[in-house]
Amino acid sequence: MENKPLLWIVIPCYNEEAVLPVTAPMFLEKIHALAAAGKISSRSRICFVNDGSKDNTWQLICDFARQDEHFIGISQSRNRGHQNAVLAGLMEAREYCDITISIDCDGQDDINAMDDMVEAYLKGYEVVYGVRSKRDTDTFFKRFTAESFYHLMHAMGAETVFNHADYRLISARVLESFADFEEVNIFLRGMVPLVGYPSTKVYYERAERLAGESHYPLKKMLALAFDGITSLSVKPIRIIVTLGMLVSMVSFIGVIWAVVQALLGNSVAGWASTICIVCFMGGIQLISLGVIGEYIGKIYMESKHRPRYIISDRTWQPYQRSYRG
Repeated sequence: MENKPLLWIVIPCYNEEAVLPVTAPMFLEKIHALAAAGKISSRSRICFVNDGSKDNTWQLICDFARQDEHFIGISQSRNRGHQNAVLAGLMEAREYCDITISIDCDGQDDINAMDDMVEAYLKGYEVVYGVRSKRDTDTFFKRFTAESFYHLMHAMGAETVFNHADYRLISARVLESFADFEEVNIFLRGMVPLVGYPSTKVYYERAERLAGESHYPLKKMLALAFDGITSLSVKPIRIIVTLGMLVSMVSFIGVIWAVVQALLGNSVAGWASTICIVCFMGGIQLISLGVIGEYIGKIYMESKHRPRYIISDRTWQPYQRSYRG
């Protein structure tokens, strides 16, 4: 038996028929190169996770699996989103491998960083984060919003790695512990640091997408950011409480002023000022109710204990843990 770690590369896919024929051979070449260098087992696998694609993505994955045993694939019963697709692949992998590396299939993340990730694992690190060294390929707006997001997450008390997305190495031991996190609303880049274990970072430069179009427009990026904040921190509610106390203090001072003016016989002018105060208070209340409602909605979804993903098809037959090695 080999005494080298068995690696699964977990790759979420959604409508990626344009880019898969380009990047799949690159992942296969990397598996062979790492195995030839004696860093991983030759039995390592590339696991594509089809996230309910509407194009020929799943058919391509099945074709790859027939052409080479290193390719395997699982398909979700419907589209559940990027985070759930990554989670499905990781949970599938934990029974059979020693380490996993999750990466997007668009070719933007430098696959050569996997060499340094595996080296870090061999040195004793259980989690290795792929971190962008710079954002020169991003527009100013995207760079500003992305970096602002990480600063905001830090300010909200959420533990995240700056400029890290979902390109990371995780050992099977960490995944076993991570399986105890059963929440439905998941934000992996904030949840993985909560598990603990020795970790380090590998820096790389991100390139342009090799083919196809991005599936993360501004709307989805903002939704992901809001999900991350509300899934990992209750600080927004505390901010609302603090804001409510401040507004109440100001209002109380205003009431005292109005009473004093009335006792002095001065008329309290102010249709315009009254309307402004009412509108201001109404806006604050609506925002506060919206934030609180978001948390209540998450509690409602968590209480149902619905599955986070459902695997409907596989290109392979599950084997036993003894296959590892």
